[in-house]
Amino acid sequence: MTGKPAMTMHEIREALGHVQPGTPEATVQITRYEVSVLPADDINRHVFTINVEYRGDGRWAVVRHQRCLNAAGEWSWESIPSEREDDWLAAHRFDETTALRLAREAAPHIVVNGHTAADAVAHKQGQP
Repeated sequence: MTGKPAMTMHEIREALGHVQPGTPEATVQITRYEVSVLPADDINRHVFTINVEYRGDGRWAVVRHQRCLNAAGEWSWESIPSEREDDWLAAHRFDETTALRLAREAAPHIVVNGHTAADAVAHKQGQP
C-alpha cells in the first residue's frame, strides 16, 4: 500500500489518454421512469404508460397526460408550477420508491377507449 488515495475513474481515463486533462466529468441522473404492464415492444404500450418523473428536492411525481396521481390513487390535473399549492404538492409528490410503487399499482388500471391495460395484456395473450 502506497498511502496515496486511489485514483478516480476520471483520473485513470486522463492518465490513459482517453480524456483530455482538465475536462470536467459528466454526471448522469435518472429523471424519468416508464411504467406499464405491456411489454416494451408492444405497439400499444405508449398509450398505457405511466411516467414517474423527478421534480427536484428528492421528490417524484406519478404522471399521465398532465395529470398526477396522489397516494389515494386519484388523478388530478397538474397546473403550472406557480399555481400549485403546498398541500397539493404534498399530496402529489413522493420519494422515488413510493412513486414507483404507486405507478406499478395504477398501471393495470389505465383505461384507453374503454379497455384497461390489463385487458390489453389479456387480449395479447389470447384470453377473452
